[in-house]
Amino acid sequence: MRRVLAGLLLAGVLAALCAQQPKIQTLIITGQNGHDWRGVTPPLRKVLEDTGRFEVRVTEEFRGAGPETLAPYDLVILNYYERGKPELRWGERAEKALLDFVRSGKGLVMYHFSVAAFNGWEEYEKLSGGNWRPGQGHHSARHDFTVEIKDSDHPITRGLKKSFPQPNDELYANLKWQPEGSYHVLATAWDDHALYQGKARQPTPGPGLNHPMLWTINYGKGRVFGTALGHDAENVQTPAFVVTFTRGAECAATGTVTLKVPPEMAQ
Repeated sequence: MRRVLAGLLLAGVLAALCAQQPKIQTLIITGQNGHDWRGVTPPLRKVLEDTGRFEVRVTEEFRGAGPETLAPYDLVILNYYERGKPELRWGERAEKALLDFVRSGKGLVMYHFSVAAFNGWEEYEKLSGGNWRPGQGHHSARHDFTVEIKDSDHPITRGLKKSFPQPNDELYANLKWQPEGSYHVLATAWDDHALYQGKARQPTPGPGLNHPMLWTINYGKGRVFGTALGHDAENVQTPAFVVTFTRGAECAATGTVTLKVPPEMAQ
């Protein structure tokens, strides 16, 4: 009898192990940025790995990389901005490798100020959906704002509250966006023009405007998730950021979302 019970127990354990999903192999590309990439990258890695769904590695040098660099991965997360310096561009081979990686059906997360990278690289802009460019992209002083869900049926946002706070973050406004229909907005935030106190160098018509905070792009067979949230290490550990970032990353990598919405963020 004991042997039977032990056998059943072992069979149950093995079945549970077999039922477990393989972890999403993830690479964070960083090493340059106008923001604190050294402070932000560890918590980005931690919030992903804490879900149990991701296995994450980090590279601080992608220049000279190629398709073999990305071959082991399902997902790339960009925390990179070359600060307008040509010598910090990755090079043709590495840049082509990233595009081909996504086109082939893999996932990409465009995190925060990575939207400012590679001015003049048109294909990167198509990959990004929206970009911070000269004369296009600004924000008022950091402040608390509310993220409003615009598509509650998307796998990333399904089950989330219709709105939720993001404290003391940068609210990106007036980015350069690709043609309508080439990207899909999941959530927006209201840019209060009074907060610029008359010092805005870019148009701020009327009392304010809604601007995309979360969006997706299909690129070839692959999927891109963009988030404008998460200026610093504190901001990337808020419930709003953690839940949307991890669910967005899973969706970019797999096309589906299995991560549960925590009670404090659920409808």
